[in-house]
Amino acid sequence: MPLTSNNVAKTAKKVTLMAKPTDIKLPTLIELEKSVQLFKAFGDQTRYKILFLLTEQSLSVNEIAETIGISQSAISHQLKLLRQTGLVRGIRSGQKVNYQLSDRHIITIFEQVREHVSEKGTTYRN
Repeated sequence: MPLTSNNVAKTAKKVTLMAKPTDIKLPTLIELEKSVQLFKAFGDQTRYKILFLLTEQSLSVNEIAETIGISQSAISHQLKLLRQTGLVRGIRSGQKVNYQLSDRHIITIFEQVREHVSEKGTTYRN
């Protein structure tokens, strides 16, 4: 783009519309804590697998344990943590409790993560 007074004026206008770092509103402490807890929940491989399964359908503890290949008590412990963060909820049907994601936002998060991970050029270090 050639340097003209019109182009400089357009660029200056764009710059003034951008917020200064000191103008950016940070999350409240409560919002920050809730966000960190969500990321912690996603940061465990077993919990991530459980959430991944629940993006497809609601499942019982037994079904999750059988699919993932770990004990029912370990699954129950992880589900308790996921319930505490508000990511899953249990729906009782007689003696059986099926677990499902608490809302559509969680499915959207998983879709975004899968898309990001599958992008070309995305590299991760172990």
